[in-house]
Amino acid sequence: MSEAQPFVRFDKVQKSYDGEILVVKNLNLDIPAGEFVTMLGPSGSGKTTCLMMLAGFEPATHGEIFLGDQPINNVPPHKRGIGMVFQNYALFPHMSVGENLAFPLEVRGMDKSERETKVKRALDMVELGAFGNRMPAQLSGGQQQRVAVARALVFEPELILMDEPLGALDKQLREQMQYEIKHIHESLGVTVVYVTHDQSEALTMSDRIAVFNDGVIQQLSSPSDLYERPDNSFVAQFIGENNRFDGTILSVRNGKCKVKLDSGETVDASAVNVGGKGTRTTLSLRPERIEINPKSKAGRSIISGKIEEAIYLGDHIRTRMSAGGSSEFIVKVPNTSGHTPLEEGKTVKIGWLTGDCRALDPIA
Repeated sequence: MSEAQPFVRFDKVQKSYDGEILVVKNLNLDIPAGEFVTMLGPSGSGKTTCLMMLAGFEPATHGEIFLGDQPINNVPPHKRGIGMVFQNYALFPHMSVGENLAFPLEVRGMDKSERETKVKRALDMVELGAFGNRMPAQLSGGQQQRVAVARALVFEPELILMDEPLGALDKQLREQMQYEIKHIHESLGVTVVYVTHDQSEALTMSDRIAVFNDGVIQQLSSPSDLYERPDNSFVAQFIGENNRFDGTILSVRNGKCKVKLDSGETVDASAVNVGGKGTRTTLSLRPERIEINPKSKAGRSIISGKIEEAIYLGDHIRTRMSAGGSSEFIVKVPNTSGHTPLEEGKTVKIGWLTGDCRALDPIA
């Protein structure tokens, strides 16, 4: 397999359960060996269906899925050599931890001494080396999830699929496991395809994220590109916190546009996904990119806003304002030593750099 050859490839893949409605629409996706790709999207967007087709648990209605240069549509799941981790762990309750890990090796006809070596290595990898004789019921949720990850890794597959694997864990443990899975991936170099609806989880773990909506990938980019440079209004709204406000294009020139907001004010923005003069647009602006009472006007759009609510959150003050035609305009003010107290009910100037405000397709 040449370096340019993708390790996983979806080629014009479609999926329908009833022969009429397409859950996945004409999916083309290349994943290089060793990459951590997350399929992210709301419920019903098609992401889990893609994973199930790759695993072999669901047939594709149209198109072909490849592993390396081999088409696998007609290869049964157990012959694809793929490791799987599910949200519910799927551990055998009547088997010890060690027996759970040895099972996929027995199925592959591996002898006892080799099985023991691989089981020990996999348990050490998830820091559960002393837990081989425990039963799943004797483990915490986080430990069970580690065992599930170890079982997926034990036969050293080149590809691991994870379907909402951390969904059942509490917030702190979930965040800890995100870093652990990320570090295991980095140390092994295995290819991971991960499914989640949690955007912060996707941002934390992934090399690239495919944002799904309505059976279509809306954008496939690195975490920083998705957050900083969303291609459309759906991605801007789905990834991170985002202010959106609507207006009409007055002019477009050199990648920038002038927009008259519905509130009557005029601002400048990056022209990312817009029509010509007179067309509607939705502006996207991250709350942390906005300054209250900006000291400099250079390269900035400045409008007025009324402070409706200021909530102290330790590292920043979350400020809800009426601005730009919205009563839910959010500004995150860093909690610095020079920070000026924010008075609720007060009208202030707010500003942002033109490049931080993106003019996108209007939301219907």
